[in-house]
Amino acid sequence: MKILVANLGSTSFKYRLYDMDSGRQLARGGVERIGAPESRCFVEIGDHRQELTAKVPDHAVAVRQCLDQLTDPAGGCLSDASEVSAIGFKAVHGGRYSGVQRVTTDVLAAMEEMNPVAPAHNPMYIRAMRLLSDKLPEIPLVAAFETGFHATVADALRYYAVPYDWAEKYQVKRWGFHGASHRYIANRTADLLGREDLRVVSCHLGGSNSLCAIRGRQSVTTSMGMSPQSGLPHNNRVGDFDVFALPVLMKATGKSLEELLDDLAERGGLLGISGVSTDIRDVRQAAEAGNPRAQLALDVFHAEIRRYLGGLLVELGGLDVLVFTGGIGENGVQTRSAVCAGLDGLGIVLDPEINATAKGEMKVSAPNSRTEIWVMPTNEEWIVACQSRDLLMSE
Repeated sequence: MKILVANLGSTSFKYRLYDMDSGRQLARGGVERIGAPESRCFVEIGDHRQELTAKVPDHAVAVRQCLDQLTDPAGGCLSDASEVSAIGFKAVHGGRYSGVQRVTTDVLAAMEEMNPVAPAHNPMYIRAMRLLSDKLPEIPLVAAFETGFHATVADALRYYAVPYDWAEKYQVKRWGFHGASHRYIANRTADLLGREDLRVVSCHLGGSNSLCAIRGRQSVTTSMGMSPQSGLPHNNRVGDFDVFALPVLMKATGKSLEELLDDLAERGGLLGISGVSTDIRDVRQAAEAGNPRAQLALDVFHAEIRRYLGGLLVELGGLDVLVFTGGIGENGVQTRSAVCAGLDGLGIVLDPEINATAKGEMKVSAPNSRTEIWVMPTNEEWIVACQSRDLLMSE
């Protein structure tokens, strides 16, 4: 069985093709600048990389372009597109649908209901899925919702203190996201350390950020709430925010609710505080050059990670493993140092020399640390591929 896993951006399509029988990645590739006069397409199969430019007007054409590359007699890895058993999507928010679902008109309608909650993610996935359903009806589409991993969170940690019928009628609950990444970390740490009872905090830090408390491979609670704009500060999204500030801002600025929500979703986070960039590397460079707002953005980011880490540690009753993953988690030497600073009394001790040179999957805790600290690349695409396979096999 071969599964194609799709990762969509507003003008991009990236994919990985897996042979599920052998567990091997057969190919990876993508299309950039979809909708532009010229789009850049690339594919990597083994050691061979091919690049070309073409006019790619939409995501359905991008998928067709990718299938053409994969079935190219001159170097493709498929004899025919029909070898692809399904296209799996790392879908974000399905509201009344969670877990792993066949993409149907009702699933798409449920996703559409959550567009106001996930404006940067759901609309583009819905458009692409509808296009693919129409133009490639022979290939099943599977949505692996990020909220699914957090189905094990107890009600006491899921419900907001709002009128009860808001939760029951309108899905106003702490759903949590980055499910594929946290699921991978849960499984990888258990397999790596040979224990099923591990208490783990997974720190997924990148363009968007969340922490997840894990016990026995299952989510206990997580930092994100009903929307991906919540929890920790993100690259340009706000994170936690007091909603009662909105009427004050509406009156003071003359902006509508929609305009202010757009500010919070597009011009908040590291960008909003620093005024420099959405990229933490640029923010850090500015801070090192003496920019006080850039330094404040870093300080707020690190303080919020530590605040959530403390709460998750209490909820777990202790910690066996602390994992840093995602682009910042894997590469942010300074971020890992700032998060772990002064936590010796809690048994969390980073080895500064190992941390400074860590690459790939590596333990970076000091010998006297009661908690193992790991840098661990995540693999969300493999999780989605496995979930898609399991759904097909269960039908």
